[in-house]
Amino acid sequence: MRVVLGSDHAGYELKRELTGFLHDLGHEIVDVGTSSPEPVDYPDYAEALSQVILENRADRGILICGSGVGASVAANKVPGIRAGLCHDTYSAHQSVEHDNVNVLVMGARIIGAALAEDIVQAFLGAEFTGDERHVRRLKKVNEIEKRYRI
Repeated sequence: MRVVLGSDHAGYELKRELTGFLHDLGHEIVDVGTSSPEPVDYPDYAEALSQVILENRADRGILICGSGVGASVAANKVPGIRAGLCHDTYSAHQSVEHDNVNVLVMGARIIGAALAEDIVQAFLGAEFTGDERHVRRLKKVNEIEKRYRI
């Protein structure tokens, strides 16, 4: 799978660890930064990661900041991005299966590397069910997004 990774400075070390983990699993990786622990602004990386997905250069994204909250908020501002903040494996696979989430967001100050790896595997291993109720709900989400586009 083609996976785009992005983080701010707080997520930099976890992103580095996950890059090696994903590489070992055979995934193709696009890294949009950051490339050091020097302070940066998470919205810049949320947008860069989202753009890679919208351009079909990656199938899914993994975005990391300190808590995961800011990056999740920023990514969800991009039309077509459905970012889910997940700190457990159930939420990670369920977010894809029911909500067709295309970006996993995690907080590096919340979870450790071992749990992050499990969450990533659950996220990347999941597929959207396509059940009628989930399709119906996603259509409503998309309609909300369209109503508020500027």
